Amino acid sequence: MPTRHRLIPCLTLVLLFGLSSCAFAQTPDITGVWSINAALSDNTDKRVEAALRAAGEKIQSSWFDRRKDRYRGGPAEQELYDRMSYDSTLRISLDADADAYDFTYADAFSRLVYTDNRSHSVSLNALDTAADFSLGHWEGEVFKVEAHPRDGGYAEESYRLSNGGKQLHVELYILPRAFREAITLKRVYDKQ
Repeated sequence: MPTRHRLIPCLTLVLLFGLSSCAFAQTPDITGVWSINAALSDNTDKRVEAALRAAGEKIQSSWFDRRKDRYRGGPAEQELYDRMSYDSTLRISLDADADAYDFTYADAFSRLVYTDNRSHSVSLNALDTAADFSLGHWEGEVFKVEAHPRDGGYAEESYRLSNGGKQLHVELYILPRAFREAITLKRVYDKQ
């Protein structure tokens, strides 16, 4: 019974050290260069309009206005929202020295997502000038990120691999300070 003999060392480790000692408890590798799969991803403009309508806002549209990325390009303190919801490429690397993942978007816009359980506090007087900061942790196969952009808003992000590690599925919950309703958005990236 070769199968039973292979399980004995793993079961022994489980009993002695807990589940995290076995090979099946490894952290997924989300590092790499990812490109958006537009066919599988939500249209950001449509999701922004849905949030605006839910808040009772009127949407001005015309048959002749076919701009892509219509809602991109707000104030500088909202740039992180634009990057995570509009940019078509994402490079994720591990920065072991900083205990963080480095998420790099188009135009070399970079943010660190700290994984060392740090907290970040901002005085109320400095809220408008504070830098973006993001905290992340693994929950099983899902990397969860809590982002605090400079505008004083909030975002939650969930990253998980699929299709044998060839795709990265991202669920976004974005609530800019100026919005009354959150923008929910699905982004799917293909590994390059």
